[in-house]
Amino acid sequence: MTGRAASDLTLPEELLLLSFDPATGRRLCRHRFLQYGVAGAVLVELELAGRIVEEHGRPTVTNPAPPRDPLLAAAFATLPEPGKGRAGRGPRATSWVRRTSRGLEEPWLRRLVERGALRPERVKVLGLFPGTRFPAGSAERTTEAREHLAAAVRTGFAEPRGRALAALLAATGAARRLCPGPGGRPTRRAMRQLVRAEWPAFAVWRNVQRDRSADGG
Repeated sequence: MTGRAASDLTLPEELLLLSFDPATGRRLCRHRFLQYGVAGAVLVELELAGRIVEEHGRPTVTNPAPPRDPLLAAAFATLPEPGKGRAGRGPRATSWVRRTSRGLEEPWLRRLVERGALRPERVKVLGLFPGTRFPAGSAERTTEAREHLAAAVRTGFAEPRGRALAALLAATGAARRLCPGPGGRPTRRAMRQLVRAEWPAFAVWRNVQRDRSADGG
């Protein structure tokens, strides 16, 4: 793959690793937005695996064989087989991302914790409410994910996985924290421009914008 050595990290895992500060474990975007991002990353993996294609804004199954990865297989099972959805089509990508996102993030996080890439840390939010942060674990993999993103930027997002990763980070808002300040502005702008070209990221972005509108901005 252009600009990247082989890695066993999936796109949902890379997105999660990049969306937590490795030192503090704080999320770099809203929790709900990250959940949308993980759902979008799953769609990218299914497309790259040759299981789905995008047709008129809908993820449509083209190969009903379940992926080997059990987490991808579980998400894949929520999509109708060819010819069995409404009018023979899958759900709208925006709707699928919104509907499935709450149940997708936790299994991928658990896998990263089990592998030692992240470490759960119980905290009190505002000193009152229980919460969990995820700093880097003993088998730190965040550097690898950041190197992948940096390689994607250097090559002009020529590699499909890196391009999709950058678009998802822009859609969730994490790109602003990963590429901060005036120096990061060109990179942030380039990442934002990818969102509409990458249909899973565009589905994520539409849900993010819907939530922001509901919150009054």
